[in-house]
Amino acid sequence: MIVLFSLGSLGVVGGSFFLRKAFSSSGEPEVVTDTSRYTEILNTLLSKDYKIKHFPIQIPTDAKDVRIAYSPGVLQGGSFFQVRMKQSPQEVKKILSQYKPVAKREFRGGNTNEHINLKNGVPTTFFYTGDESEESFPPSYEILVLNAEDRGTPGFKWNHGSSYGVAIDNSSAEIVYWAEQW
Repeated sequence: MIVLFSLGSLGVVGGSFFLRKAFSSSGEPEVVTDTSRYTEILNTLLSKDYKIKHFPIQIPTDAKDVRIAYSPGVLQGGSFFQVRMKQSPQEVKKILSQYKPVAKREFRGGNTNEHINLKNGVPTTFFYTGDESEESFPPSYEILVLNAEDRGTPGFKWNHGSSYGVAIDNSSAEIVYWAEQW
């Protein structure tokens, strides 16, 4: 009996250690923002068939003000990957002309909570790489949803799913590549 109690206690203590390691002090999954890890994260997600084929293979050498935000998600929590960069106005226009014709949905500014609640809305993303803590894209951004897949169950639309795309601000020559799963 004492042996079983001791093993049970060890399981609770050991399990709580692993759960604490998976979360930051706020209780949220850790978010990677180190741009030197871009290729490592990209390769990891590609090997898991994450929908990121629209992301650049490497950060372009002419890109400026590069920021990333990556959360692998834990347990049943969602995951996301986002990279934001400034490029030449010509390159941004080229990327916009590449993705705009194939976008399944388009939004102007905002965030996923706003976009999903619009008529024919779908989940998108928050502005994880933005300057503000609000996590919404300013109205100058065109959010182009390249695809969104609902894997929820009847009565729980979008309970599980994924979406990916680009957000482009022509006025500041910025592009944000994003992908999310939940």
